[in-house]
Amino acid sequence: MYDLADVHPADDIDSGTNVLVAGPPLTGKRDLALDILVSGANRDDGSIVVTTKDSADKVLSEFDAAVDVSDPDVGVVDCVTKQRGIGTIDDDPRIKYASSPVDMTGIGIKLSEFLQEFYEARGLTDNRILLHSISTLLMYSNLQTVFRFLHVFTGRIQSADALGLCVIDSTAHDDQTMNTLKQLFDVVIEIEEGDGEERAIRTAGLS
Repeated sequence: MYDLADVHPADDIDSGTNVLVAGPPLTGKRDLALDILVSGANRDDGSIVVTTKDSADKVLSEFDAAVDVSDPDVGVVDCVTKQRGIGTIDDDPRIKYASSPVDMTGIGIKLSEFLQEFYEARGLTDNRILLHSISTLLMYSNLQTVFRFLHVFTGRIQSADALGLCVIDSTAHDDQTMNTLKQLFDVVIEIEEGDGEERAIRTAGLS
């Protein structure tokens, strides 16, 4: 079970659950998903971020600044930096690099390596995994290819008893695309623009 109480007004969420966080740009969907990871890190859960938009350095800087514990167990699969072709890049204990958001096989392999390390080498039974963002994958590949990748991705999270969080820009895709992808997720959190700085959050699949 994963506790979301200090981030989202919900009961504990079952292990192996996959959550889709959807909303328009600038509504804080990425921040909400990252907060769920940070909340887990403060409980000594493992955290893995698959980033298709920001570099690993940026993700780790934000993550480290937000957590209350020293030396959290965190890993980042960076799908951005190699694509930009900046110098020679090698994996390190906290970062593994995929060649680009198109390299979905490589992304899956790097994620599996982190999961294996967290479970076997570090003894972490509770792990939270964030993919930001599905929309970037859809910029480079068609819906069928992304659906197949996410089917494997969510299945891996389920079999590992982890908590999966995937972020998508709901306004960038048509209703058919959104409805197709929603089939893969147990829980959908939809963030809508509210009045002023308030945001409206609707959740399906959680009490």
